[in-house]
Amino acid sequence: MNDDTAPSGNASPSAEMAEKLGLNKAQQSFVNRYKWYIAIVALVVFGSIGLNSGSGAPDVSYRTAPVTQGDLTVTVTATGTIQPLNQVDVGAEISGLIEVVNVDFNDRVSLGQTLAVMDKDQLSARVRQTEAQLISARAKVEEAKASEFEARNNLRRAESLHKKGNVSEQSLDNASAAHARAIAVLASVYAQVTVAEANLAADHTNLAKTDITAPIDGIVLTRQVEPGQTVAASLQTPVLFTLAEDLSAMKLVVDIDEADIGQVKEGQVATFSVDAYAGRVFPATITSVRFAPKNEGGVVTYEALLSVNNSDLALRPGMTATATITTATRNGAVMVPYAALRFTPPMPAKDDDKPAARRGGAPGLMGMMMPRFNRNRGGRQTPLQVGAPGRVWVMEEGRPRAIPVEVGLLDGERAEVIADGIAEGTQVIIGIQAAG
Repeated sequence: MNDDTAPSGNASPSAEMAEKLGLNKAQQSFVNRYKWYIAIVALVVFGSIGLNSGSGAPDVSYRTAPVTQGDLTVTVTATGTIQPLNQVDVGAEISGLIEVVNVDFNDRVSLGQTLAVMDKDQLSARVRQTEAQLISARAKVEEAKASEFEARNNLRRAESLHKKGNVSEQSLDNASAAHARAIAVLASVYAQVTVAEANLAADHTNLAKTDITAPIDGIVLTRQVEPGQTVAASLQTPVLFTLAEDLSAMKLVVDIDEADIGQVKEGQVATFSVDAYAGRVFPATITSVRFAPKNEGGVVTYEALLSVNNSDLALRPGMTATATITTATRNGAVMVPYAALRFTPPMPAKDDDKPAARRGGAPGLMGMMMPRFNRNRGGRQTPLQVGAPGRVWVMEEGRPRAIPVEVGLLDGERAEVIADGIAEGTQVIIGIQAAG
């Protein structure tokens, strides 16, 4: 009996089902793509082998720069403000009403000159009161002296009569006690005189403080008081005037970064500029480098003071200045760019008998596709330091050759190098131009 639904030929039901579902086509497509991937990889590998067996390593063109010789100056840059050599805030030591103001902004004043006058009425009355108290105390002294004299005479008579038996023992004791009280009263009134004299001196001092005078010779920078104004000195001294000493000599206070402070010393010369005079450079000299650190936002700096000649009065207190401090100089220094000391060639300059791949280069097609990582250039570069060993590279017979050097002074762009075989005009490698 024939079944019309049975599969024809030798095809199994599962094969027929796979064919209907299109699984054979998907599998064939995956195999075809896999074959193409293998063919591409094989082409790259055999192409690389062919290139490696041919010319060896690709040609490399290096960028060079000449060694120069001349004067090398090392500087440190810092910012700060112009300040007077001596600046004094003048205030009122007592409370009261300001009656007169004798000076204004920019006025020149001399030591002891009266700047302002406060109301004197209350303090003058106080002085008269303490003077009267002193007079009264002195009068009491005279009274006490008389009492002591009387008591002393009474005691002497009582002692004489007691010896004769005409005065009782009690009367003698009473006379002795009266004399002792008179002596005590006299000492007390003497103390009252001393207190009155002290009070009078204090009141005279306070009265003198109503005249506010200049403590230095200088110029008035600020005036913060007007006639009729009341000042209160109960908690702290109110500042009425700010005086600056002779502005023909000033100071520049700058903050030196902790990385540069080791190079900065007293006596070094510097120049600075301010925004008010574009293109003008002012000379200065370091007079002090302070040890106290300043930490602002995690940045540590140290304060340095520079003396400034301001005879033409062009500079004013508070100006912001940018200073360039000369920390070291070298005449006739042999110098190279920083890049020459940081350069390392992409392959060693020796062992020509080894294959290019073993020499550590990046030859052939595979090498150009996957260049070798240079460990000397990976990560953060080590900063150049004075006195540290280093090396520069020069071209010799078509290949780089290393020359050991000692690093000298650094100016931020060029480095002094100390070595044999390095002379002015020598071309040192500073980088790779291109690879062919």
